[in-house]
Amino acid sequence: MTLRADVAELLAAVGIIGVDVDDAVADEHVRWSAYRRIVSVIASSPSGDRDRAIVATILRDPVEMVAKSAVVALVDEIAMRTAGPAEFREWASGLLPEIDGLEGEGHREFIRRRIRDWLFHLSVQDGHVPTTAELAEVTDWMQRTLAEGSRSPAVLALLAESGRRKKTRNVAANRARSRELRPR
Repeated sequence: MTLRADVAELLAAVGIIGVDVDDAVADEHVRWSAYRRIVSVIASSPSGDRDRAIVATILRDPVEMVAKSAVVALVDEIAMRTAGPAEFREWASGLLPEIDGLEGEGHREFIRRRIRDWLFHLSVQDGHVPTTAELAEVTDWMQRTLAEGSRSPAVLALLAESGRRKKTRNVAANRARSRELRPR
């Protein structure tokens, strides 16, 4: 298929109108915006049946950075809407064969790492208190995300002590001392 056919098919599949397909083909910024809208629609769908096919189509984009960014946006949105780590792991496992088709190893690894980060985050939300070694395995981005959003005093204490970056440690320490986490 051609890029034009892929973009037109994706837009039609999710019911998005008002995007000039020729503009999207000619300009990667317009195309990224279209992909972002597509991702938003499919992430809010209760069924993930089409996700693998849509990701496969997006990953055929000739600009791998655009494709990778769109897939990462989908991973982020699905993770934020998922009930727990098992459900997310199952969803993500369906995408891994498609992700492996990316030529750039750095892009493949970035997406895999983002999936691992979200699995970690979801397990922490489920009540798992990670070890220092487990915390060291996630990215700075995920450590900061947890420092800014976790409501677990134990997780915040661990981040305050063992977070990789000073900013992460400070955010976690300040939030751990905050009144919003203290029992009433």
